[in-house]
Order: sequence, then structure tokens, then C-alpha cells
Amino acid sequence: ARCWSPGPPRRACASRRACLIARFNFIYAKERLDAEMLLRPFVCDLEMVQRIIYLAAVESFHSAKMAFCKIKISVKDTLALDHCGEPSSLEVAALDYIACHKDLYDVCCSVQEVICSITKNPKLPCPAGVDFTVISSLIQELCCLAFSMQTLIPPLDIAFGVDGELFNRTMYYRSFDSDFTAPFVAYHVWPALLEDGAVVVKGEVVTKK
Repeated sequence: ARCWSPGPPRRACASRRACLIARFNFIYAKERLDAEMLLRPFVCDLEMVQRIIYLAAVESFHSAKMAFCKIKISVKDTLALDHCGEPSSLEVAALDYIACHKDLYDVCCSVQEVICSITKNPKLPCPAGVDFTVISSLIQELCCLAFSMQTLIPPLDIAFGVDGELFNRTMYYRSFDSDFTAPFVAYHVWPALLEDGAVVVKGEVVTKK
């Protein structure tokens, strides 16, 4: 059977979902910290470094999701020419096709978009001359991961955090250097992973009074 025949088997989809969640956890545990080390020679403040990496994660998901939407429209238009089933089965066929043809995604374009967005962000008063291409490997991994997560049914996404929000223990862990009595989030270290609004993997925040 061709890879893009309608609908991946549930078992295969569940396996792909588990692999993507494991990849998300690995990036948090390893590659995020590697990126911190790469930024520290340019930005001495750890809080600023963590804010940069969090923003990189948020912008990577945003860019990848926008690219995915455009590709899905194009794929559905192409598959519709030979499709005889229900619209819902066309949607599944398109997701299946994209999952098997990740080369449709120009991840380098997304990486550049993310770096540009971080550079222009007014909330990051970084020292002049910081070149965010030093974390381009992390950004590329996040973009590819976010793109693949959109092929799942339902898709996986990250929570959008806001500085000053009330700490939610079901969505976040507190960093070790947090004030554990503080009720509000000072800043976000890593986003929570969601599925249909439910928390799949907790994120990390710093709470301070």
C-alpha cells in the first residue's frame, strides 16, 4: 500500500506520537541545556538566556505551524483530484501524506524566521552583536518536531505562557531557583506540551515575589 493511502493505522499513529513526545523531552533535557552553554559567552545573565530559549521554542512552533497549514492546503488540493471519499478522509489522507514526505517542509526558511523574530523582540534587551544563529541547531530541531506534531490526530502543541500569570501546578514545574511560596510566574523556561488542551508534558517556570 502507498504511504499516503487514507489514514495511518492507529497503532502506527500512537507509536509516532510516543516518539515525538520522547523527542520533546530529550530536547528539554539535553539540547536546551546545550543551547544555554552556547549562549552564555554572549549573554552572561542566565535569566535572559532562558528567556531567549523559551522564545525560540514558542517561535519555532509558530513558524512550523504556519508552514504546515500552507503545505496541507496544497496537498489536499492535489489529493482531491483523485479522492472519492468524505472530506474527513481527505484530511486524514493529507496528514498521512505529509507525515511520509517531510521534505515538503523548508525548515531552513523557518529557522531564519525564528532567528529574525528573536532578534527583533523588544522584550529581550540583549547586548548588541548577539548572533542567535549559535542556537540554530536547537531551532531547527524544534521546528521539525513541531511540524511533525501537526500530522497527528489530534495534533500536539505548546501552551502559550504569559509573564505574571498565576502559577498552575498541573501545567508547570517550578525551577529549583524559584521562590516556592510565590503565586505568580516571573518567566517561563520551557513550554508545556498540550493535546486538545490537556497537559501531556509539564513545562518549567520560575516563580518570584
